[in-house]
Amino acid sequence: MIKRLTRDPLFVDRQDAGRALAAALESERSAELVVVGLARGGVVIAAEIATALAAPLDVVAVRKIGYPWQPEYGIGAVTPGTGVYIRATDGLTEEELADVVEATKRKAALLDERLHAGRPALDLDGKSVLVVDDGLATGATMVAALRWARASGAARVVAAVPVAPSESLKMIGREADDVVCLHAPKHFLAVGSHYAAFWQVDDDAVIRLLDENRRQREQRTPLS
Repeated sequence: MIKRLTRDPLFVDRQDAGRALAAALESERSAELVVVGLARGGVVIAAEIATALAAPLDVVAVRKIGYPWQPEYGIGAVTPGTGVYIRATDGLTEEELADVVEATKRKAALLDERLHAGRPALDLDGKSVLVVDDGLATGATMVAALRWARASGAARVVAAVPVAPSESLKMIGREADDVVCLHAPKHFLAVGSHYAAFWQVDDDAVIRLLDENRRQREQRTPLS
């Protein structure tokens, strides 16, 4: 099922979008809920949701596989470990594709190592997992992240984004148990065009959000 909620598609920033998305996800609140943001911008959205729903927060170091001669054009995505999703090869030979996949896997592994240094990844086995990003374009990174969550043992997987094109939402709907999107514009532009402020999110910002969520959870846990 795909839920679309009507509202102005222009968000002030990722925090604003995260708060709006959290309100739409209130029914997902449960003791078994885990919120996972796609590195890196998706974690800002996910942090707002995790705070609102009193849920643990984690990050998946998903990396876009860029076309070798046009890196911004994504032909797929990888997740830490063995997760690889290929959306299109666009004429690449098997060797060329293998090279760019391996290079992207190394980037994902390094990013995962940085983001989880001193903070082990949360156990998703049997959990209900919200997989969150700041928007979709081709949807490749979200597909890879959803499959990663399934492979990690999640019992239920929900994709949640503030904005996305309808075509990508249909594809995501085939991967997730549910999809929640606040706005699906008929004429979709770049994800960042739907935000008044859309800055680059660095590793340190992601780590701060993960640590802040851990502190919040520790404060809520009664002393034994």
